[in-house]
Amino acid sequence: MGSAPSPFVLPANLIPDEANPAWMSKGDNAWQLTAATLVGLQSVPGLMILYGGGVKKKWAVNSAFMAFYAFACVLVCWVLWGYKMSFGHKMLPFWGRINVSLEQDFLLAQAFSGMLPNATMVYFQFVFAAITLILIAGALLGRMNFIAWMMFVPLWLTFSYTFGAFSIWYPGGFLARKGLMDYSGGYVIHLSSGVAGFTAAFWVGPRLSKDRERFPPNNILLMLAGAGLLWMGWTGFNGGDPYAVNIDASLAVINTHICTATSLLTWLVLDLIFFGKASAIGAVQGMITGLVCITPAAGLVQGWAAIIMGLCSGSIPWFSMMVVHKKLELLQKVDDTMAVFHTHAVAGSLGGILTGLFAEPRLNRLFYPPPTDMYIGLFYGFQTGRVHAGFRQIGVQLLGIVFIVTLNVVATSLICLAVRFVVPLRMSEEDMEIGDEAVHGEAAYVLWEDDKATNAVLGEGSAPSDTEMTATKRRGGGRAGVV
Repeated sequence: MGSAPSPFVLPANLIPDEANPAWMSKGDNAWQLTAATLVGLQSVPGLMILYGGGVKKKWAVNSAFMAFYAFACVLVCWVLWGYKMSFGHKMLPFWGRINVSLEQDFLLAQAFSGMLPNATMVYFQFVFAAITLILIAGALLGRMNFIAWMMFVPLWLTFSYTFGAFSIWYPGGFLARKGLMDYSGGYVIHLSSGVAGFTAAFWVGPRLSKDRERFPPNNILLMLAGAGLLWMGWTGFNGGDPYAVNIDASLAVINTHICTATSLLTWLVLDLIFFGKASAIGAVQGMITGLVCITPAAGLVQGWAAIIMGLCSGSIPWFSMMVVHKKLELLQKVDDTMAVFHTHAVAGSLGGILTGLFAEPRLNRLFYPPPTDMYIGLFYGFQTGRVHAGFRQIGVQLLGIVFIVTLNVVATSLICLAVRFVVPLRMSEEDMEIGDEAVHGEAAYVLWEDDKATNAVLGEGSAPSDTEMTATKRRGGGRAGVV
């Protein structure tokens, strides 16, 4: 008589318990936390380094500090009210109800999408919100009053970002219900930041005339290091949006890098043809436009489409920046320090439209919940005989552009006007002449030979360091001689 078969027993690391509920996937959760951290590194230190190296020496601290402050401020606002307004219960078709995201029962429960806890989702969505504000800062470097920036960040997060995120990303948002395709933020992040940055730059006003005429990067190597962090961090930016470790995440990652490399090379070739030199700054701009363009489409298009999108993102924003900008009075009037309008608004709109052309039905089914038959690129509409559905998709993509542009022009203008009632939006002429030392009492690069170092940099009132004492002995002077 044979023995009864032994019951199936799960490995110890897969047995559900209080800390590992049955609905949670350990692999998905681990990747989501990793992806979120990669996106966070794009901002801190990525964009801090890129901004700090990409401006004049006198603005290096202020530019990096604007990013540093925004990252911290957004997180506090995000958990107190921002997340629920973006991904909570519907209050309006484009806005969620105000509530906190700090309760234990909420943070440990399953998120609205994916086999993840809310704690992970709140963290993941926070880093996207933070980088959006930091991208806006790129249009305002070199003249915005830092106190005004401190006020602008929470206001814009509350009255602009949450509208776009809820409308497009949350399943109950009105554009999400219409079938708008924005895989990872071409609309919510890049088009929004490009339009908002341009609008805010209009209200803040320009830099000093001499700064606009000549504003060389103080450290191109640092700028390239920041750009590299931005590029590699995009692996989490697009690869994390399926909320799962699946084949669509893998496709999103490889498409991201294909499009970006193609865009960089395209921009480089155009620089060589028309200006005769290969520019490192131009290569960074081509890299950014490629990253931005593929973002709304990353897991929805095939590899050959990523190549085409790279060719478009390396040429069309190049044309808007190098040709159109010089011919339109409005573009010349508004001082957009880092050309955020071209690299994010133009490239983001381009990516949204190309998504409406190239989105492949099978890939759409991998990413979007049912009903998935309304998601189809126009080219596949012709191929499958669903031409009407394809044109409808293009219409929805264009509607999303109109909504985001209108929202950000209106909301950003109202916020700037409100802040202007309290403090000036723009620094004084005197502070803009001096830069970091006037605004923060600090300088980015302080050398012993620099006799213009401030007392704040030296740490006046503190005991002299060993280094200072050594320098004093060598020079044969007192403390005042040490810089």
